[in-house]
Amino acid sequence: MATINFVPNDYIQQRQSNRANSLYLILLVAVLSGIGVTFSVLKMRQRSVQGELTSLTRQLNQAKEQIAKLEELKAKNNTRMKVMMMTATLIEPMPRSILLACLTNNLPNGVSLTTLEMSEKDKPRVATPVQAKTAGKKTAYQKNAKPAAAETSAAPQEPDVLLELKGLAPSDIEVASYIANLAGSVLLDQVQLVQSGECDVEGIKFREFRLTARIRSELKLTRKDIEAIRNKRNETI
Repeated sequence: MATINFVPNDYIQQRQSNRANSLYLILLVAVLSGIGVTFSVLKMRQRSVQGELTSLTRQLNQAKEQIAKLEELKAKNNTRMKVMMMTATLIEPMPRSILLACLTNNLPNGVSLTTLEMSEKDKPRVATPVQAKTAGKKTAYQKNAKPAAAETSAAPQEPDVLLELKGLAPSDIEVASYIANLAGSVLLDQVQLVQSGECDVEGIKFREFRLTARIRSELKLTRKDIEAIRNKRNETI
């Protein structure tokens, strides 16, 4: 028996078309919603990255300012050090750096200094030639004069600068070599060994020595002498 369909074909096609359009519309809304969510997430990330970039830029600028200040302070310190070195060179007949360079340049192999002490000792007053001539010809007024007046006529002299060195050496041979090197330098004289004895440092035996020396009186170093000492120190370093 044949089935008779009373629904028109146009209605069926229209209904199927409406269902397809609804499905397409739902898919379009879902795609647009996904795009909107993705765009929002990207926008939030972009803002976060922009904020971090701004913070890093601010920190970088602050670091640049601090570096500039440090460079300025370093330049000022270098300038001050140069001025201090020049002042010390002008005030002192022999800069302390040159003295240290001389003491370290003459160290034999295996010898090291542990202590360096400096002291000043007044020189004995020397009578002027006028005093020498009139020493045996004192008048009555001179005999009654105060001793202070005679003292003021003595020629003023700079005090002696004495050094006391303490150090360690493998043996007495190195100590003797060090004494000979210091005695032959242009800066020092009267180099003498005061004490030398055996000591134990971390299970190793050394000779502990103590020396005394004096900076040469009326010493005047030339620029050539200073450059030679500094060059020798740089070569040693």
